[in-house]
Amino acid sequence: MLREIAKTLVGEEVAKMLWKRVEIIGDIAVLRKPIEVDIDLEVFRLIATELIKRYPNIRSVWLAVTPVRGFYRIREYVHLAGEMRTETLYREHGCVFKVDIARVYISPALNYEHIRVARSVREGEEVLNMFAGAGLFSIIIAKHSRPRLVISVDINPYAYELMAENVKLNRVEGVVVPVLGDAKDVARAYPGRFDRVLMPLPELAYEYFEHAVYALKNSGFIHVYDFVTAEKETEALGEAQDRYLRRCRELGVTCSTNLTRVVRSVGPRYYQVVLDLYVEKFSQTS
Repeated sequence: MLREIAKTLVGEEVAKMLWKRVEIIGDIAVLRKPIEVDIDLEVFRLIATELIKRYPNIRSVWLAVTPVRGFYRIREYVHLAGEMRTETLYREHGCVFKVDIARVYISPALNYEHIRVARSVREGEEVLNMFAGAGLFSIIIAKHSRPRLVISVDINPYAYELMAENVKLNRVEGVVVPVLGDAKDVARAYPGRFDRVLMPLPELAYEYFEHAVYALKNSGFIHVYDFVTAEKETEALGEAQDRYLRRCRELGVTCSTNLTRVVRSVGPRYYQVVLDLYVEKFSQTS
């Protein structure tokens, strides 16, 4: 869609340099500025105006001018066309989420992962979501399976506020419990408590992995999301699996891989992967 519009407005050569997809989050469209090439901002404004003209469901268009970065994992944006707001209602798998693209990380690319993980949760499980954002994983789990409890943690106060509001919007109070804090501190407060731990923050997954193991029951699942540099997808999966199996041995626990999957390519030879790990502890990890 983006390439076709760009080709019509500014020619094929410029169109080839653009990021391949448009992210649609509620009624907001997000374009991404290629880091390696310099394209005039007016090119993006032309495309944004055309997007709003062609698609009435798009009310605001923004350009992401930086990669995800910083303590709260957000991008910087420039307004291109339509309403000047970054807040919207985003719907996924029968749930509705109030989000703000400028204050909390959200990616429609995780749509499949949200429901896949939710469907793997068994009735009565207690789940720890260490990096919950606005609460998408946690709330979709609560709506599509029957967990007893989902402790849903984020260190970003804006994410926490949105998550608390989304819990009420989706009527999962008492099941999803929002917590504002550092995930490692929360995990250490619940030794051996959880049947399943989610780690959907690639930048901190490896560093915080030992805390996830600490919070896990004597056996249970950890869903790890990480970034891997490799020539091919198969190599990325193999490298990620080797890394976490090695880490499990260092922590004195046994670990098997139930699933490895490339979630998406995030750059040349750079992949986001997910590992579903089944961990068995012989003694409490300290």
